[in-house]
This record gives sequence, structure tokens and C-alpha cells, in this order.
Amino acid sequence: MVRLYFACDAHGSTLVWKKWLNAPSYYNADIILFCGDLTGKFITPIIEREDGTYIANVFGTVKKIRSNEELNKILGLIENVGYYPFVCSLKEYKEFQDDPKKLDDLFKRLLCERMSKWLSLVTEKIDLKNKYVICMPGNDDELFIDDVIKSFESDGIIYPLGKVLNLFYDFEIISLEYVNPTPWKTPRECEEQELKEKIEKLLEKCKDPGKTIFNFHCPPFNTRLDLARKLSKDLKPSAHGEREHVGSKAVREAIEKYQPTLGLHGHIHESFAFDHIGKTLVVNPGSEYTEGILRGFVIDVTTNRIDKFVKVEG
Repeated sequence: MVRLYFACDAHGSTLVWKKWLNAPSYYNADIILFCGDLTGKFITPIIEREDGTYIANVFGTVKKIRSNEELNKILGLIENVGYYPFVCSLKEYKEFQDDPKKLDDLFKRLLCERMSKWLSLVTEKIDLKNKYVICMPGNDDELFIDDVIKSFESDGIIYPLGKVLNLFYDFEIISLEYVNPTPWKTPRECEEQELKEKIEKLLEKCKDPGKTIFNFHCPPFNTRLDLARKLSKDLKPSAHGEREHVGSKAVREAIEKYQPTLGLHGHIHESFAFDHIGKTLVVNPGSEYTEGILRGFVIDVTTNRIDKFVKVEG
């Protein structure tokens, strides 16, 4: 038997990532996957003032920071919810405000630095000679983050995109980070037809689609995995808590047609769920990264089937 631990959608939360690092030992997992939407979305400036204190707008509240102890506490708090703290002078702050290119370069640097730090922790905390670690971006991640992950492949971290991985019992894992169109026009999304073509191209490399694991960030349409809060035209969530299916019809069609053994999905944070499409088990750990909660699935696989699976969080 081989045990998988699958999680996704950390969105820059170092606390969630550190919890994930403990999964191999805590759950006795052989293959550990963190796939999709690794990076955060916002910089939080912390402005140093002439009197040696700092000021920052932290989650809507202006805080005055008077000591290094307070500063370190705030830095950790910001990082753990997925934002990127940046300490600067008032002059530097204004320069970034006035120069969008300079601000973009800073954001890219901060994203890459944190991703590199995270992957370094993997090499320190996990025995990569006896465990497989699979890490890939999702639709929210900028394209440059791939090079950071690839730079750790020589250490044993697996970047799965564009590959067919045969890691155990001749099960083949294929991975795809793209999703169907969203209102936010994220870096890695495309129309359903293009998504279908990407999936078919991957399946051409597989020996037996029925003994394949679909590691697709986008969940299949019309399942328990793709229920998101219904949005108004101005992108505000429904006041009545209405939900709608927003997953990919191309992903669902591929699962219906080829009946892979397992589908590993994410993307929709509020759908911490499992479902079945025909014989195929599909799962989505969802995400509650701003609360520092790690959600995942532990899945036991024998030579030709899923033996058991369980939702876990903490």
C-alpha cells in the first residue's frame, strides 16, 4: 500500500506550508502533494519613521510598532495569512507608489523569495530519498514561479507539469494547473475547448488512462467539489449564501470518458469535499489559509485501486 497526502491553495501562508511539512510524519505518507495556488496576492508595507518606530495598515487596522519584538510579531502575522510584509522608509514607499514597474519587480522578488524559502524547508524537513514531494503552481500563480520550483528538482522535489509520473504500482500521474475562465482573469486560465486539448495532449502520453491519477487544479463541473458562492455582476458574494457550480466541463468530460482511478483537485476554497464520477473518486481539500488551517486528504492506494481515503484538517 502507498499513502498519499494531498493539499492545495496555500496562497502564501507560511503557517499552512509549515503544517504541510509535518504531513509525512504525522500521517505516515509516502507521497506528499501541494498543488495549486502557492503564492499570495498582496504586499503589506511597514513604514519606518524617523523616531525609530514603524507604522503599518494590518488587515484594515493602522498599527504603531514600537520595538523589534513587536515588529517581528507583526512580520510573522502578516506572513502567516499569506501577505508579503515589506519594511521600508516613507521615501521608498512613495517611490513604489509612483513607479508601477518598480512595484511589480518588488512583488516578483518577494514571491520568489518566499517560494524559495518554502522549498528549502522541504529539503530540510522531509527525507526526499524515501518520500516523494510533488509541488506545482495553480491558476493564480504567475508564470515565473515555475522556475523557482524547477530549481529544486535536483534536490528531489518533483515539478510535475508536462510530465507523466510513474511513482508506484504503475499508476501514472498527470498534472494540469489551468482552469476554465474566472471573473478575475488569472494568469493560467483558458476556454473549455483549449482546456480539453491540454488534457487530451497529456493523456496521449499515458499507457492506461484507467490507471491514471488526474492532478488537475480545476475541479470537474457539477460536483460537490466546484460549489462556489454566487457572485453579482460587481463580483460581490450573494447575501443569501447561494452557491453555484463553477468547475470545468472539459475536466468532467475527460473523467467521464477515461475513468481515471483518482482526481486530485482544488481551486474552489469553500468546497472541502469528495465525490464520484462513475468509478472515479475526485477530491478537493479546499482552503482556509487566512485562518492558518491546513486541509487535506489522506488516500491509501493498493496495486490496482483506492483502498480508503479520509478528509483531514488542523
